[in-house]
Amino acid sequence: MTSTTTQDNAELRLREQNYGDDPLADRDTDLYRGEYVMSFVEKWDELIDWDARAQSKGGVFIDELRARDKKSVVDVATGTGFHSVRLTEAGFDVTSADGSAAMLAKAFENGKKRGLILKSVQADWRQLNKAIQGKYDAIICLGNSFTHLHDEQDRRRALAEFYAALRHDGILILDQRNYDEMLDHGFSSKHKYYYCGEQVTAEPEHVDDGLARFKYTFPDGSEYTLNMFPLRKNYVRRLIREAGFERVRTYGDFQETYQENEPDFFVHVAEKSVDDNAAGAVTEAAEAYYDSDDADNFYSQVWGGEDIHVGCYEDTDDIGAAGVETVDRMAGLLSNLNTDAMVVDLGAGYGGSARRLASVNGCKVTCVNISDTQNDTNRAKNRQSGMDRQIHVIHGSFDDVPMPPESADVVWSQDAFLHAPDRRKVIEEAYRLLKPGGELVFTDPMQADDVPDGVLQPVYDRLDLQDLGSMRFYREAAQAIGFEVLDQIDLVGNLRTHYDRVRQELESRRSELEQKSSREYLDKMVVGLRNWVEAADHGHLAWGIQRFRKPA
Repeated sequence: MTSTTTQDNAELRLREQNYGDDPLADRDTDLYRGEYVMSFVEKWDELIDWDARAQSKGGVFIDELRARDKKSVVDVATGTGFHSVRLTEAGFDVTSADGSAAMLAKAFENGKKRGLILKSVQADWRQLNKAIQGKYDAIICLGNSFTHLHDEQDRRRALAEFYAALRHDGILILDQRNYDEMLDHGFSSKHKYYYCGEQVTAEPEHVDDGLARFKYTFPDGSEYTLNMFPLRKNYVRRLIREAGFERVRTYGDFQETYQENEPDFFVHVAEKSVDDNAAGAVTEAAEAYYDSDDADNFYSQVWGGEDIHVGCYEDTDDIGAAGVETVDRMAGLLSNLNTDAMVVDLGAGYGGSARRLASVNGCKVTCVNISDTQNDTNRAKNRQSGMDRQIHVIHGSFDDVPMPPESADVVWSQDAFLHAPDRRKVIEEAYRLLKPGGELVFTDPMQADDVPDGVLQPVYDRLDLQDLGSMRFYREAAQAIGFEVLDQIDLVGNLRTHYDRVRQELESRRSELEQKSSREYLDKMVVGLRNWVEAADHGHLAWGIQRFRKPA
């Protein structure tokens, strides 16, 4: 990587911004190359006011990185170098990247003034990993820079590149203006954006759902403009999650608690994966829950000790019969389910599905499950039915299965992936286990693709979840790993019916169930089931059968 100051780049010779005949129609991602002309870049430091910016932000980003013991950082929106310089001075190993050659040249110059030689590289975010080498602890994308991507596919590609460039425990810090407030209530001049110099104004001259055109006016009377996409906060959070990041926290002007109309900027801090301790805690919580007497007694009584899965109710009102219908529908989609097939059931519960598959299709099944209580019940029922040689039960997490690669014809799962600390890793594990041409088929309680932030918290709370997957997440994760998407069948109405039927069963058999499960547990279960039903009624949940194939 070298400084762009040594490169003969045509962008360095541009002095005048050039838009088309209709500047409001110029909404292309690559437009920024002609917007950051040298005459504008040379004034940029007047805009950001390095000293005022450092004071307003304090050491928030430095503190955020140090708290997580991050050392190597890619500043993908280097601009004139403010963050790269501060982080380098603080002892971080910084790679300075930007799509604008003019900005990088100015950053390099600013670094030299402070006795630093920045490691710089001109890079298009959509091809970031071609320009940089190795893996990094953190990526920062600051200064409202992400809004230069006008096309959603470009945003998704950029986030995928950020994700790929990070180590397994890496973090992304990305900020944006509060476009929600601008779009919904108009721009307010009372806002003082944290990077503006005292003598510079930065205000939108046009805002619509697809464009925020900002005008920058300097003390000498010169004016420049930038065309940007007005990103809504929750939309960005969703994109980050769907890129694979496990946890996304959003701050308003660096505060975790804020009113939506207050911040000038939102700052998103996303973790590529939960740390080992946190991941272990998620797994342990699920294991402890299903091993508990309360849960075991409730599930074994209400579901008859066979399944703890969502049923299909189009032809029945019986919970057990509906569960069998789901198994049969899933099995009916598979092209390779026969007497020679090896099926791996991830999150097998009491093993009802495994026994149904083994008895009807003659296949062999390996059940992988983290609950010893459920596994013991599964083994006992297999012995009682004479299937203990056909069905093998192992204790294990479904994101780390103790089986060799390419050992399964089918990977099967019902309503279990929601408990995984890293759902993408589960899909990767399924891919590893499958033979070429093998198929992954599963159901999972999910959130809708475009669910508003916060509305599902009562749903998450029932099972101590941070979030749920979605149809879009699983599809894009599977495709990124290498799967072919065969089916994503929407059957969400059954999810609503199932939780309501379980609630009805609980309430009608309350006295009986209280003999084995605590009143407190059952009270919480009633509330939790109602929350799921209400969320489904509002269109915030999703459920159905998904089938992916590993290419032959």
